[in-house]
Amino acid sequence: LRGRLVWCEERQAGSEGPLGPPATAFSHCVCVRTLEPSGEASTSLGRTHVLLHHCPAFGLLASCRHLFLVPTATTWPGVAHVLLIWSPGKGKVMVAAPRLGLSYSKSLNPGRGDTWDFRTLLRGLPGLLSLREPLAVHTWAPTPHGLLLLDFGGTVSLVQSHGGTRAVGILQEAPVGSRGSAALGTFQGTLACVLGSTLELLDMGSGQLLERKVLSTDRVHLLEPPAPGMEDEEELETRGSLRLLSALGLFCVGWEAPQGVELPSAKDLVFEEACGYYQRRSLRGAQLTPEELRHSSTFRAPQALASILQGHLPPSTLLTMLRTELRDYRGLEQLKAQLVAGDDEEAGWTELAEQEVARLLRTELIGDQLAQLNTVFQALPTAAWGATLRALQLQTDGNGKLRSQAPPDVWKKVLGGITAVKEPPNGILPPFELLCQCLCRLEPRWLPPFVELAQQQGGPGWGAGGPGLPLYRRALAVLGEEGTRPEALELELLLSRGRPKAVLQAVGQLVQKEQWDRALDAGLALGPSSPLLRSEIFKLLLAEFAQHRRLDAHLPLLCRLCPPELAPAELLLLLRTYLPDEVGPPTPFPEPGAEPPLTVGLLKALLEQTGTQGWPSGPVLSPYEDILWDPSTPPPTPPRDL
Repeated sequence: LRGRLVWCEERQAGSEGPLGPPATAFSHCVCVRTLEPSGEASTSLGRTHVLLHHCPAFGLLASCRHLFLVPTATTWPGVAHVLLIWSPGKGKVMVAAPRLGLSYSKSLNPGRGDTWDFRTLLRGLPGLLSLREPLAVHTWAPTPHGLLLLDFGGTVSLVQSHGGTRAVGILQEAPVGSRGSAALGTFQGTLACVLGSTLELLDMGSGQLLERKVLSTDRVHLLEPPAPGMEDEEELETRGSLRLLSALGLFCVGWEAPQGVELPSAKDLVFEEACGYYQRRSLRGAQLTPEELRHSSTFRAPQALASILQGHLPPSTLLTMLRTELRDYRGLEQLKAQLVAGDDEEAGWTELAEQEVARLLRTELIGDQLAQLNTVFQALPTAAWGATLRALQLQTDGNGKLRSQAPPDVWKKVLGGITAVKEPPNGILPPFELLCQCLCRLEPRWLPPFVELAQQQGGPGWGAGGPGLPLYRRALAVLGEEGTRPEALELELLLSRGRPKAVLQAVGQLVQKEQWDRALDAGLALGPSSPLLRSEIFKLLLAEFAQHRRLDAHLPLLCRLCPPELAPAELLLLLRTYLPDEVGPPTPFPEPGAEPPLTVGLLKALLEQTGTQGWPSGPVLSPYEDILWDPSTPPPTPPRDL
């Protein structure tokens, strides 16, 4: 069983024994031992682990994925109606009672040290100890679909891996006594049963008898399908994969359509089936024919079904969506079972949140889906953000900026859902605001790069470049009302976007906090493509320079920020506008403790900066050089001799 040795052995009963049955009834145990590779061509046996203590003598039957523990003739009748299905890959054991229609799942993983006492296990499962007759089974046969069992009445049933039981069919010939040989097997949806010298083939879906043959020998064995990795596996599957071994040799059984025979189309089968259906319900004595159904206006149903089948196209998009939904559903069911069993609850909840966020990001995030997304982010923000990180395929480049390789459809869902009201209904945030809130809680330093990346990914009508609020405003709204937001994060959001209103608002806040270096750097960081914005920042700082002396130490940076097209006269007019009003007559020296006034010496550097724009280089040759150089001013008129 996939690198494991499993056996059932008898052990000496201890002092504590069951009261009702004899002491030997539960004196067995089921053990497992792994095969561990050691070297290139050898294996070694791992340690022995006991799966079940104090159990009856079970018969062991193995398929490729499951181990079936079935009752034997020596099993105590009180538990002879119970069988167990162990799935090592899932670490689960299924306890089933086919006659009662009951099945229960329990954790059984040797890697985690799981073990069960058989008596304790049954006592904890309600209904299994009801008085029932033992299973009257003639033959057991493991298959990839489950466990086949043939009873003495000729009925074949299938016990599936989840514990459910369904009837497959009834053989025309029932086994005679327990000594008669019988073999069961499946191939291509067909059940094969060799009973003595008779071979019967039944359809696994309907139970209908397909064929019955009398063989020339009474000793036939059904061989198991080839194990994965065999060279002839594909060839045997093509030919049928059911192999019979007898004294005459090895035979392979398969279905093959006769040459030259065309199979009827689905459209023809519809009308042929409809003929029998309507004939049984008809009061006329005349026989209905498929041609009559084709052309008669009375029989609309078969004509509509035939037209649908004729133009049927495989719904690839629907199948893709259903495949994803079914995979998510299966994952949720497995996680639910893991959480119910109490195995590693924290990891289970994390995986559940990640799967739910990934599923919701594939849907339209409106209504209940958006509310569910908000709930997951509130309950498990770290796991939810991890799933979003993978869905958006976020990575950092060498410069520390975020990059995304997610398709535009994913970003469209994230950036959509703009709400026009300040307070969202029921506290449900749109996806972008929800991610910003989560980032602000977990990694605030990544919020500005994320908003910048979202602005680059946005398209028309996505909320990033439309007529609504810009993304930085939506991110600021998540941080709280103005005045209650984290100052550093708010300033970084405003400055990182490069929008004129945002930058002016940030510079205004820096001026209020007297952070002159950052205010000047914000203006100098703007390129030549934003001359108006640089000019506005310069005027804002020039007003502060005219009113107090706390900006004097940063005068070189202020000179660099000065617009090159500003004339000295315009600079003086601006300064005159920003100078504080004079309270009394001017004095040669300031009053003690008063703010020193603006002097010509401080203005010299600014005036030189404004005077260098377009000024000729070299020494001045004459008092009229500046006028002669300026082509817009005509030369003066020379004096006339009277």
